[in-house]
Amino acid sequence: MTDTSHPTFPFGQEIAWQPNPEWMAASNLQAFIDRHSIASYDELLARSIDDIAWFWDAVLADLDIRFEQPYSQVVDLSDGIQRPRWCVDGRMNIIHNCLDKWQGTPAADQPAFIYAGEEGQSVTLSYAELNREVCRCANALRSLGIGKGDAVGLYMPMTPELAAAFLAIVKIGGVILPLFSGYGPTAISSRLRDADAVAVFTADGLMRRDKRVAMKPTLDEALADVPTVERVIVVNRTGGENTPMQAGRDIWWDEIVPQQPETAPTESTSAEDVLMIIYTSGTTGRPKGAVHTHCGFPVKAAQDMRQAMDLKAGEVIYWMTDMGWMMGPWLVFGALLNGAAMLFYDGAPDFPDVDRVWELCAQHRVTHLGLSPVLVRALAPHGPEPVQRHDLSALRAVGSTGSPWDPDSWRWVFENVLGGTKPILNYTGGTEISGGILAGNFFKPLKPAAFGGPILGMAADVVDEAGQPVRGAVGELVIRQPWIGMTRGFWRDEQRYRETYWSRFENVWLHGDFCAIDEDGLWYILGRSDDTIKVAGKRLGPAEVEAIVNSHPAVAESAAIGVPDPIKDNEVVIFAVLAPGGEASERLRAELEELVTAELGRPLKPREVKFCTALPKTRNAKVMNRIIRAAYLGEALGDVSSLEDVGAVGAIQNAS
Repeated sequence: MTDTSHPTFPFGQEIAWQPNPEWMAASNLQAFIDRHSIASYDELLARSIDDIAWFWDAVLADLDIRFEQPYSQVVDLSDGIQRPRWCVDGRMNIIHNCLDKWQGTPAADQPAFIYAGEEGQSVTLSYAELNREVCRCANALRSLGIGKGDAVGLYMPMTPELAAAFLAIVKIGGVILPLFSGYGPTAISSRLRDADAVAVFTADGLMRRDKRVAMKPTLDEALADVPTVERVIVVNRTGGENTPMQAGRDIWWDEIVPQQPETAPTESTSAEDVLMIIYTSGTTGRPKGAVHTHCGFPVKAAQDMRQAMDLKAGEVIYWMTDMGWMMGPWLVFGALLNGAAMLFYDGAPDFPDVDRVWELCAQHRVTHLGLSPVLVRALAPHGPEPVQRHDLSALRAVGSTGSPWDPDSWRWVFENVLGGTKPILNYTGGTEISGGILAGNFFKPLKPAAFGGPILGMAADVVDEAGQPVRGAVGELVIRQPWIGMTRGFWRDEQRYRETYWSRFENVWLHGDFCAIDEDGLWYILGRSDDTIKVAGKRLGPAEVEAIVNSHPAVAESAAIGVPDPIKDNEVVIFAVLAPGGEASERLRAELEELVTAELGRPLKPREVKFCTALPKTRNAKVMNRIIRAAYLGEALGDVSSLEDVGAVGAIQNAS
């Protein structure tokens, strides 16, 4: 399948970076290869996908994942490839491997957590100190009657309290519900309600560009529709004055956590007990709750860091993320399981100056920096001088995720940040993956914007419309074998899980990305193959936007599409059909823009709202977002034979 709508830049480029033999020899991965008497990286990759039971058993041992009760079988496929069971009969709470096992060892005194605030403050906690904070928070939760199996939301800025709360929920055997700190009420309430959350951690607000942004009132509005939430624990981040507090439900962090005992028992859990539900938007319907377990998501995150990125104990990883996106939990679990330190930064990446990211890396001796190409495209126009102000000699690699690279931005980082000698570990996967499908690594050469290939254990392929492998052309990214981090399904929605990933090709996971493999065996991601809108790395389902717009009494129905943007990758454009009696006006347009922004957060503010008389639909009333997008951009419409009324395309083209 050749798709000419995608750029052709992957093909014919020159190799920009070659692996360093000394770095390879000293890597975690070479030690793994030697331990198992394997001849080469390529031989290991083949064995990791041909014998998944051997490989994931070896990974668990390599990460020193300790079990309260050993598993009898690493994987059971008797229920099919779609529903593997991992670490069968094993009992293990992952917090034991993140924190408990380090106590009383030399690692206990090593940094585990580093916090930097926008205002200039910083905090460093050792493994022992972080453990004490987590135990205090776990005791606070238990004192409120919250325990094993209870779902607890996290709607917070990236602060030390967030790290403690995240890990405390795990320690008591609860279920983590991460929420993006920029969400509006509708996005928050739909997720908390779907998971039957009993409590939420939040903050009075956060600081951005020296301005206070309130969070608690947004949560209060959301909780009006979530009757299951009985407790809200509030961190005083920005001063706390005038923060509304509901008697009997809300309590300040400082009133309940610091005075708790600094030791707490770790709840006994099955290795496959639910650990976390991370909600990700799809192209239709409500947000999808990807279910993850104690032996799943954390192990995959740690394996990616250890084997692909070569993160070592004592090093520092800073991935620019929010806890509401999967890279937040990935950062916490992966760093701690590897005995490394994670850096949280709570602030804007270019404030008070455009060198803030590089300043943080120098100050805290960051070895692995993760950023988005969207940020690079915003920083590059300022030139290399802000980078050159700082000593980045500790930096071993730059990772990237969230959106596709363009070659110019890739080269800017490679030359100005990495001196043309260190790798960019391009990384792609997703919430349902628990990390990456493809990544750069220290063993494979790189071209601009390329991935070195599949991560060990990921049986990735690129196929045409018939499911046959293709090379040198754009196809669909698929996975042919299960892996330990694979989501255990969508929360309370088995049919949707199977339809989303397993319905197109028999026993093959369809990921929804366009992908290509070039003549040198390097891989490239070229955007989503479904209707999901990705704005600055944040995935947004059209249905979420449309539900908000349709709630306005002047709107009968609407459609949301993503359109290219040079900085954010995509922006949202909304087409609204007015209800009888509704009149198009600039005032209404502004109201709809403000409504979406208020509900979903300012980062997802629409580029524009357009009024039209009809939406292109199929005969079974499905709105064709793909055709709307093509009409808006003036591109070829493709197959329109399924449309009930082809004339509706003209309504889009003539929208005002």
